[in-house]
Amino acid sequence: MNGTTHSHHDVCWGAIIAGAAVACATTLLLLAFAVGGGLTVVSPWEGEGVSGTTVSWMAGIGLVAMAVISAVLGGYITGRMRHAWEDVHEHERYFRDTGHGLITWAVATLMTATVLAGAATHITAGASAGSIPAAGAGAAQAASSPSMGDRYVDVLLRPAPGGAGQAQQIGVNAPQSSAQGGDVGDTRAEVSRIIAPAMRRGGDVTAADRTYLAQVVSQRTGLPQAEAQQRVDQTITQAKQAADAARKAAAKAAMWVAASLLAGAFAGMLGAVEGGKLRNARWYDYRPTTTVTTVRT
Repeated sequence: MNGTTHSHHDVCWGAIIAGAAVACATTLLLLAFAVGGGLTVVSPWEGEGVSGTTVSWMAGIGLVAMAVISAVLGGYITGRMRHAWEDVHEHERYFRDTGHGLITWAVATLMTATVLAGAATHITAGASAGSIPAAGAGAAQAASSPSMGDRYVDVLLRPAPGGAGQAQQIGVNAPQSSAQGGDVGDTRAEVSRIIAPAMRRGGDVTAADRTYLAQVVSQRTGLPQAEAQQRVDQTITQAKQAADAARKAAAKAAMWVAASLLAGAFAGMLGAVEGGKLRNARWYDYRPTTTVTTVRT
């Protein structure tokens, strides 16, 4: 015991919650402005609006800027509203201010994540509720809802121009076509399962599967075997490129989120330190002065 009595707790939770609430509200406000501004610079028309690369950079930089601004403001509010700690050494006050700023940032991050997750859940639940009547009207249609691989299956099984008669002739000349082709729905499901590894795991389709797909495509579309094989190879390459692009986009997004969180943590500590310095400053003390007037007689 050093004989020093502290009249307040070392952690000022009231100031932390207040700063975190301000930071969370600021983040949501800036996010709304960012979404509105982003929608004004993009366009579905070719040659209009900014490119996708520019949009990704703008989104990443904007995310970091939002994190810094909201964290600085929240940390500053926490630093100004904390206890004065008059009997605490300056170095200890600095450590406590940085700790309060870091805690404020952490609480604000959790609050913001909770709000955004709740909003996303509400939107998803609303969309699901809206689809219930359609699902009840046709369970078979719901079971065969579009997936990420349907586009590539459509490309593979798209009939060749004027190839319907050739496809029928191939089916007549190939007794095993019914076993290989089967029902259209079964064929689509089988093709989707074969090309799924190339899309989901960045893997590849074996040579035997490629040959089998070429046979199915040739029978269903009327394409010659060589052209069907070329279509299979091109479609699998496109699927792998799309999966790789999605992987890179997710990696960039994760890096931007990590950078924004790290920048927000440092900004929150800096804001709390600056607010704490002003909290213990003396420039705001008000000491009224007394004017003495001497009356000579």
